[in-house]
Amino acid sequence: MVEVSGSPNHSAHYLGIDFGTSGARAIVMDGDRQIQSQITVNFTGKQDGEMWRSALFDLLIQIPPAQRQQIQSIAIDGTSSTVLLCDHQGHPLTAPMLYNDSSGAGVLDQVKAIAPPHHTVISTTSSLTKLLWLTQTTPLPSSAPSHFLHQADWLSFLLHGKLGASDYHNALKLGYDVENLCYPDWLQQLEVPVRLPEVFTPGTPIAPVSAEMVDRFGFPSHCLVCAGTTDSIAAFLASGASSPGEAVSSLGSTLVLKLLSRTRVDDARYGIYSHRLGDLWLVGGASNTGGAVLKMFFTDEELGDLSPQIPSDRPSPLDYYPLPKPGERFPINDPNLLPQLEPSPENPVEFLHGILESIARIEARGYHLLQELGATPLTQVYTAGGGAKNLAWTKIRSRHLGIPVTPSEQTEAAYGTALLASSQV
Repeated sequence: MVEVSGSPNHSAHYLGIDFGTSGARAIVMDGDRQIQSQITVNFTGKQDGEMWRSALFDLLIQIPPAQRQQIQSIAIDGTSSTVLLCDHQGHPLTAPMLYNDSSGAGVLDQVKAIAPPHHTVISTTSSLTKLLWLTQTTPLPSSAPSHFLHQADWLSFLLHGKLGASDYHNALKLGYDVENLCYPDWLQQLEVPVRLPEVFTPGTPIAPVSAEMVDRFGFPSHCLVCAGTTDSIAAFLASGASSPGEAVSSLGSTLVLKLLSRTRVDDARYGIYSHRLGDLWLVGGASNTGGAVLKMFFTDEELGDLSPQIPSDRPSPLDYYPLPKPGERFPINDPNLLPQLEPSPENPVEFLHGILESIARIEARGYHLLQELGATPLTQVYTAGGGAKNLAWTKIRSRHLGIPVTPSEQTEAAYGTALLASSQV
């Protein structure tokens, strides 16, 4: 079982902040795990450090002052393998490289030469690949050391001022050994001209909020900022899944699968990796298919109108591989895989049916592969993200998976991060 430990402080409040692919969310939770505030800020334009800072502070200022004064701890999640370089004062030296940025593909052979065979880092989008590419293409100041940080690391730094702290969920794709809780020898021997973050267990208190944050937002001076996590793990924590065999599919801009398993499975050939969660493992992968493809063709209103018209009990004859652009990570790991969205029927209901059916097919293929490689057999799937609200899609997915598919108890990743802030998982 996975449980959130500790006795709740019923008068205390806990803040979870989620930075996803299209926006940021904050949830304030009380000691009884009841939501007191929920705030969303959407991203517009190209993501950079200043946008992140602005979104973070926008979320904080919208929390009612009386609640801010009761917040005991804060945790932040970010998208996995979204990284940046910053100087010794925390000022960004580069634009962020987002989770799906494969600009560093040219250094993949270097990664393969360094890492063990089939390791999680052997990917064009891994944090380690981005580290090598950034340090080889970015002029670095010589006066003081620069730092390599994940999105959640840097955002947390803005709150506590301690530069260079991370968590072992975000650090997994950098090469951190989550079984032995250390950087492996092959990574420590790597000579890079930047400092790698110190890695903590997710939920570990790092430092109190800075005096600036106390003055600006009215947090209590003893409010702690904790080591964070990734957005998909936060969604898993929010779901209510707790036993081996239970899984969470996050249907956001992308499709992320997490299966709670007694056995660890890692295989970069298929984009599969395992996160540590207590004495169990979250085995999974992230596909580039998902809601981003739907938004290329349909508005939210159209999705709401057309989905109920789909005959969800019958398979669609259309066989797509819906991707927003070339490149896939899981269950096929191919940076050159082309989107397949032809033929395109004139009837929008038929077209939508074909896309939803095809994404469900990819989801089922992903879970089948995880079990084929040794993960605990699948018994239940919870759904988080915007796609959890689509009943037709849920029926289609349940038909492909052959097991119950239900909405998560809480569908917002920020709720899982608030749980993380309230007590170590």
